[in-house]
Amino acid sequence: MTQRITSWGGARLSRRVSRSLPWIGAAVAIVTVASTMRRKGVISGALDTGLNAVPLVGAAKNVLEVMRGRDFFPDRYGPGVTPPAVKSS
Repeated sequence: MTQRITSWGGARLSRRVSRSLPWIGAAVAIVTVASTMRRKGVISGALDTGLNAVPLVGAAKNVLEVMRGRDFFPDRYGPGVTPPAVKSS
């Protein structure tokens, strides 16, 4: 009997969490939009944050960035700051 109740509760909890995940991702994107725009620039930061806010698109973008080893929208560099050197093979 307890196994059935546990299974039912787990299924109900996972359904509730799966409904709220897109909202959680959008909330995280909204919280980080200012720092991302400051780091990447207004247009690149807005595009990066907008793509991250869309549930499946943001996850796919992040996976591709990890596979590539660099961002689609690179950070901008101010005066006197040199960007990291690109490795040549």
